[in-house]
Amino acid sequence: MFAIFWVLAIQADKKGNKTVMIIYAALALLFQPFFKIALGRDLWNVIDVLVGIGLLVSIIIKTQERIL
Repeated sequence: MFAIFWVLAIQADKKGNKTVMIIYAALALLFQPFFKIALGRDLWNVIDVLVGIGLLVSIIIKTQERIL
């Protein structure tokens, strides 16, 4: 997940979209494999669901942008 979010952050930065770049960079740091971030199982479950929903919404928006 770290690498995917980092690549997305770089792509957003190249497009000049700083807000999206910061979001993806923050997610990259949250899901990085180097240091354990102990948030508790319940909180991690909520984060996983929210990030999953956010990614699906992002895919839908990108798909609609390409169609138009």
